[in-house]
Amino acid sequence: MPTPHNQAKVGDIAKNVLMPGDPLRAKFIAETFLTNVRLVNSVRNMLAFTGEYKGKEITVMASGMGMPSIGIYSYELYSQYGVENIVRVGSAGAYAADLDIYDVVLADSAWSQSTFAKTQNGYSEDKTYPSEELNNKIIETAKRLEMPLHVRTIHSSDVFYTEDSVYEEIRDKHNCACVEMESFALFHNAKVLGKNAACLLTISDSFTSSKQTTPEERQTAFINMMKIALETFC
Repeated sequence: MPTPHNQAKVGDIAKNVLMPGDPLRAKFIAETFLTNVRLVNSVRNMLAFTGEYKGKEITVMASGMGMPSIGIYSYELYSQYGVENIVRVGSAGAYAADLDIYDVVLADSAWSQSTFAKTQNGYSEDKTYPSEELNNKIIETAKRLEMPLHVRTIHSSDVFYTEDSVYEEIRDKHNCACVEMESFALFHNAKVLGKNAACLLTISDSFTSSKQTTPEERQTAFINMMKIALETFC
């Protein structure tokens, strides 16, 4: 049944979900890669589309920005809509000098200062982890497609704008290769509910250089990441 945040009915959402942060990126993925596409949610403009990719039913739904937002949407997808697998497909800022613009990163863990997991169920560790099985499928898919993939620890931050940059300390102390704002919460929800989650990221800007992408490129140019995620479910 619909929730306060999602008008989709049970059955409208596929078992496998790609979850970008940006609703327009969700629209782009659906219109570019899926067939028989239908819009199943537009509440708060957090667009969700269900269609088919090579005969497999897939839903693409936006999460919004930050852990509270993806925390709501992913929890409802898992607990109310029977979703089994969520792959976040997002953008990240590189902390490591060996990551270049458009490189694709698969998170093997998410480190965070966030209190999301502690508030949710008392989990007090500073790392959460993706599904090993789902990550292995993604790695195999990237190899099959001959697309380079960096498997690294990532930083999930609660704050986009900080007064003092401490990325070097975070990189060196916690071995974080890049930063985003959602995966710590997504991984935690999947663990709590006995589901699967993974995170693919495309480097959109860098803390170690002046390179960056435009908002338009972030919506449409992260093709390798999208293809790896979609092909994982085939």
